Amino acid sequence: MKNKERIIWLGVTTVLAAAFILTTASPMRASSSRSGNDKYIDNISALFDFVLNNYVDEVSAQQLYEGAAEGLFEALNDPYSVYLTPDEMEDFSDTTTGSFGGVGMFISKQGGERPDYSPDLTFRERYFDFVEVISPIEGTPAYRAGISAGDFIISINGESAEGLSSDEVADLLRGVPGTDVEMTISRRGNIRKSYTLTRAVIEVPTAKYAMLDDETAYLKITRWTPYTEESVREAASFFRKNRYKSLIIDVRGNPGGLLSSVVETADLILDRGTIVSTKDRDLNTLEEFNADRRIVVPKTIPIILLTDKGSASASEILAGALKDTGRAYLIGDTTFGKGSVQQIRGFGESGFKLTTSRYYTPDDYNIDKIGIEPHLIMTEDELSEDELESLADLVENNSIPVFVTDNPVENTGKTDAFVTQLRKDGNILEERLIRKLIREEYNRSLNDPPVFDLEYDRVLNYSLELFSSGEFDSALSAVN
Repeated sequence: MKNKERIIWLGVTTVLAAAFILTTASPMRASSSRSGNDKYIDNISALFDFVLNNYVDEVSAQQLYEGAAEGLFEALNDPYSVYLTPDEMEDFSDTTTGSFGGVGMFISKQGGERPDYSPDLTFRERYFDFVEVISPIEGTPAYRAGISAGDFIISINGESAEGLSSDEVADLLRGVPGTDVEMTISRRGNIRKSYTLTRAVIEVPTAKYAMLDDETAYLKITRWTPYTEESVREAASFFRKNRYKSLIIDVRGNPGGLLSSVVETADLILDRGTIVSTKDRDLNTLEEFNADRRIVVPKTIPIILLTDKGSASASEILAGALKDTGRAYLIGDTTFGKGSVQQIRGFGESGFKLTTSRYYTPDDYNIDKIGIEPHLIMTEDELSEDELESLADLVENNSIPVFVTDNPVENTGKTDAFVTQLRKDGNILEERLIRKLIREEYNRSLNDPPVFDLEYDRVLNYSLELFSSGEFDSALSAVN
């Protein structure tokens, strides 16, 4: 495996049933002296030898070594620091190609201490031991099947996924293109649904762009890859030709990627100051990345940045940089809260991934486990228990997918009749939400879904109105 010895990782998970890009890292803190630790090392060695030679059944040294190594990283209580078997190290090599066999989604597992049981636990707290879907990748099997951000994976191929790491779940989901994998999810606590997904070659997109109207440009960055900067430059050129006067950047559902990618992109927007810095355990600055005046988005262009709980890691770097410098007005939901950087190193045939630093925004703020709060929080309304039951009925009965399959061309009259029938049958969901779910299902069936949907995207609609109404300047000045 090339470049296996030391690799940096900046993303929301390890291997995610989707591709991430890996690159070589600069040297980090030197190994600490054995002084003071000798007794622990000697005890481990003696324990290893005793178990190997005296356990009642035959056991291999490799098996004991891997178990001990896994236990060492589990003691850190950090979902991003893990031991990697030889096969898992090879999986990282696979992801550098940019395509592989999988189902197409980014996943993560919550960190920290397991919450004590209480009837008041939130849905996410109750599913602490399960891996969460951060976002499906557009156009992939997971996306087309209807897997959603916030779903928890509770079983794979009939076996419980409780207690599995993100890496272990990813290993089970990846495989030869054309083969099937069965996955059961829990959604919002009371919806349980099983999917049979056919693995495919997964290509990871990076950005889409369009004009929302005659003056406002829209740039949706979906992943931070080596090609993001180039895509943003292409978008900026397109916007200039269309004489744009305002810009909305959307990183909702973007789980991260390359540190270098987001730094390069931020440098196209910011003309001075710090973009991000990384610090070690002693708060020593390891690296500081600064803007160098090569912007392609003029300072006169006002910017709104859209975020949500799926905006993680590298996306949070952009959010922090634009917020702290006052360059953009942030709208949406608080971001994921992944502010740590991992290093991947080969160790013989195996290896490990270890959190070695945290990143800090220009105002010296680390968002790890906290996230970045936008200037204006705007999310979909919370559903009542009765509304959740109506949603569960729709999902579990496949009502909307069946309707779309029976009516492959979107038709307003047929949609109206379908919604009316659902309401007559007792579904109490808000009509707008039902219609939004129908539109999303139609989009999943398209090879090239629309770049935006102003009809049902309330946050995007509000952002556009903020520009067209002339109220943006007062909104930004109120928070700067």
